[in-house]
Amino acid sequence: MPKILLLGSGFVAGPCAEYLARDPANTLTVACRTLASASAFCAPLPHATPLALDVAAADPAALEAAVAAHDLVISLVPYTHHAAVVQAAIKGKTHVVTTSYISPALRALDGAARTAGIVVLNEAGLDPGIDHLYAVKVIDAVHAKGGKVKEFHLHCGALPAPECADNPLGYKFSWSPRGGLLALLNPASFLAAGAVAHVAGADLMASAQPHALPSFPHALAAFPNRDAVPFRAFYRIPEAHTVVRGTLRYARFPPFMAALLKLGWLAADVKEWLVDGLAWCEVTQRACGACASDDETLTARIKEVCAFPSESESERIIDGMRWMGLFSREKIAVRGGTLLDTLCARLEVLMAYQPGERDLILLQQKFVVEWADGKQETITTTLEEYGTPGGHSAMARTVGVPCGIASQLVLDGVFNTPGVHAPYSKEICDPIRERLNREGLGLTENVL
Repeated sequence: MPKILLLGSGFVAGPCAEYLARDPANTLTVACRTLASASAFCAPLPHATPLALDVAAADPAALEAAVAAHDLVISLVPYTHHAAVVQAAIKGKTHVVTTSYISPALRALDGAARTAGIVVLNEAGLDPGIDHLYAVKVIDAVHAKGGKVKEFHLHCGALPAPECADNPLGYKFSWSPRGGLLALLNPASFLAAGAVAHVAGADLMASAQPHALPSFPHALAAFPNRDAVPFRAFYRIPEAHTVVRGTLRYARFPPFMAALLKLGWLAADVKEWLVDGLAWCEVTQRACGACASDDETLTARIKEVCAFPSESESERIIDGMRWMGLFSREKIAVRGGTLLDTLCARLEVLMAYQPGERDLILLQQKFVVEWADGKQETITTTLEEYGTPGGHSAMARTVGVPCGIASQLVLDGVFNTPGVHAPYSKEICDPIRERLNREGLGLTENVL
C-alpha cells in the first residue's frame, strides 16, 4: 500500500488528502506540530494516522525518520522549510510534491535528487500550478500550427465573493494576514515590449492598474507578481516581447494598502515605543509623524503623507482607516513589537470570513498570437471558482486538488524522471490537466 506523508493540515490540505483517500490502497500519515491538530484532521479520513512532528526543529532526525518511512511526502508547510524536507527525502529516497515555486535552494538539490532517484515535483497548486497546465497546452497548440505567442499575460486573484466583499478594502483573510501583507512588499519584474521592467516592493501597490475581465462585472485592479521574465524560457516562447504575471484584487484594495504602507503600518521592525496601553490613535500619530493624536490633526497629516489624487479618494481611505480603528482611543494589544504584527492582529478579527460566506478564485491567461499569415488573435483561458459555504473554500480546492492529483501521478509512476521539476512540459501538464478537468476545475478557453 503506498505510504504518503502529508506535512501540514492547513486549509489546502483537506481537499488534497480527500483526493488521495479515494484510492483505498493509499495510507496517509498527517504530521503537525501538535498531535491534537493532526488527530482532528485525520478523524474523517480512512487509512489516516496522525503524527506530531516539527519540521522546523533544530535536529532533523525526526523529520528524516518520518520521511524515510514513506513513499511520498507532500510538503504543505511554509516554503522556507521545503529544502530541509527535500534533503530528508534524498536521504530516505522518498518522492516529494509541493505547491510552491522552485526556490534557488531547491534548484541546488536537483543533482542530489537525480542521484537518489526521486521525483521532486513543485508548483502543483493554483498559481503556480493550474496556470502552467493551460499555458503549456495553449502555447504548444499555437506552435504546432506554426503560430507565435507574441504576448503572454496571467492574472490571478483570491478574493471574497462580491457579496462578501463588504469592507473598505474589499478583501478578507482565511488565514493569518501577515504573509499576505508582506507579499505586497515584494519587488516584481516583467517583460514589456521587449524590455525588462522592474517594480520596487515599496512601489508595488502604487503600480496597480485597472483590469477588466469580460465575464466579471466588478471593478478590479492588477499589479505584477514576482519575476515573470524567466517564464519566457520556462514556457519556450522566445518570440514573446511581453510576459506578465500579475495579482488581482478589487479596485479599492491597492490604493488603501499603498496608504497604509506610506503611513508605516506595514513596518516589520520592532519599535521600542510600541507598548501595551497606547491608544490606536496614538500609535497612528507616532507611525505617520503627526504632532497630535486628535482626529483633525491625524486627518491632515495622513493627507499630507499620502497625497491622495482626489478628495473623494481621501475621504474613502480615511473613512476606511476609521473603520479599522486607527483613529480610536481603544487601547492596542501589541503583537511581536511591530506595527505590522499589531495591525495583523486587528485585521484577523475585522476581515475574517463569517459563517456562510464564500471566497472566489479568478484566473485568466491571455495569449496574443501571430499566425503564419500575419493574422493576429487573442486566446484566453479563464477560471471563476467559488467556495462552498460550510465546505471547502475555492482557494483550498484549487490548490489542494491539483496537489493531490500530482501526488497520485507520482505514486502511480506516471511521473518517474528523477530530479527537481515543475509543470512546464506536456509530459507533466497533460496528465494533471486531464484529471483536473474531471474535478470541474478546468479553465474555459475562448478566442477573441
